[in-house]
Amino acid sequence: MVFSSFAFLCIFFPVVLILHTLIKNTTARNALLIVASLLFYGYGEPKYIVLLLISSFMNYLFGIAVDKNKSKLTLSLAVILNLGLLLVFKYLGLFVTTINSFFPSGELIKNIEIALPIGISFYTFQALSYVIDVYRGDTRVQKNFAKLLLYISFFPQLIAGPIVKYHDIDLQLEERSVSYLDIRNGLFRFCVGLSKKVLISNSLAYVADSLFNNTALSQVSFLSALIAGFSYMMQIYFDFSGYSDMAIGLGRMFGFHFLENFNHPYISDSIQEFWRRWHISLSSYFREYLYIPLGGNRKGKARTYINRYIVFAATGIWHGANWTFLVWGLFHGTFLVLESSGLIPIKKCKWKAVRCAYTLLLVMVGFIMFRADNITQGLYYIKALFGFGSSSKVGFSLAMQFVNVYYVLIYIIAIIGCTEWPVNTYRKIMRTDSMEDMPVVSEIISMLLCLLAIIVCFMSLASASYNPFIYFRF
Repeated sequence: MVFSSFAFLCIFFPVVLILHTLIKNTTARNALLIVASLLFYGYGEPKYIVLLLISSFMNYLFGIAVDKNKSKLTLSLAVILNLGLLLVFKYLGLFVTTINSFFPSGELIKNIEIALPIGISFYTFQALSYVIDVYRGDTRVQKNFAKLLLYISFFPQLIAGPIVKYHDIDLQLEERSVSYLDIRNGLFRFCVGLSKKVLISNSLAYVADSLFNNTALSQVSFLSALIAGFSYMMQIYFDFSGYSDMAIGLGRMFGFHFLENFNHPYISDSIQEFWRRWHISLSSYFREYLYIPLGGNRKGKARTYINRYIVFAATGIWHGANWTFLVWGLFHGTFLVLESSGLIPIKKCKWKAVRCAYTLLLVMVGFIMFRADNITQGLYYIKALFGFGSSSKVGFSLAMQFVNVYYVLIYIIAIIGCTEWPVNTYRKIMRTDSMEDMPVVSEIISMLLCLLAIIVCFMSLASASYNPFIYFRF
């Protein structure tokens, strides 16, 4: 089930919210959300509910064990088993295919095809962070399995994040209240995310997929590479930030306060700043559980740069079983190292527009490789983006079909939506610094805008069947 489906919007969400609001006891509310979350997950992956439950119970036992004995061996076993699940279900097929590629005369190992459980990267990382935090003494051990299961399986962030650390919501699992402001602000945030996803991301997804999937490599022109790369760069931002907005809004309506996951990353003027604004929950996760344990920047410059490469290699391969993701991660790691070492002194450039253009170009190049089916396709598109593509009329005409009034309008809206201008302008018009202290008239206008957004989104969903979520496959 996805947030932008009629089943979720018209049945699942309103029923669960009404029941949760009517129930006042936290234990009963937790029970409701556990059942709802398992139904939500089982709607699309019924056979993998068992895997989710096994992972949750395994980490529940590991949490109790490491709290009792503080054993590095027990912690190591927890890490190995959790990452082992990812290895088997997510990467085993890639490893076998890669090994077989060195033996063109025949398969050394029979190719393995295992369906990827939706959200396994997210809930595995969350469960593992809980065990590590208990071992470190950063959080209390949870001896109530139901509460830990709710943390791991809670449906707003179960299948596409953001990655929520246990210590950020442990008190909310024990006791929480839901006020009118929580529901109002959560609903508003959900509508913003739904609009990003349905009205912008879905439209740009069609453009990106059409060009990447239907353009022969020999026909990739500068225009097709530019439109495909830019469309995907905008698609993935509005897709994932939209999902994060919806998850944060839903969590708020059920009494949970999730941390922000995006902070206008496309206004960054360096790759370092980009990674402080993009997928914040993943960046902070790797910093806290990988970069710092490796030594961070405490063991000299050379070791610092190696640690950063390790982190970005892990960041890339975390996204999926394709070497393009690893290349994408190392690409970002390289420019992060070049900037921090001063070899690319981008911060010394006095023109912010130049710094931003540099950053966006690198981000687009990286996302072209991220989106490509393989490294060869990615290199063809990157080469074409820098003017070394095909002059084929076929490739040009394929790209030109998306140069019309409708898509130009979508591009303009997407560009504006990436900046802080819409939020700042909205606050100025509504005469408020935040959603918490909104005047009554502004509140009424905001709710009417929410209603209008929902109606437009419903009309768009009813008229189109193209509704993918990028991060579901991660």
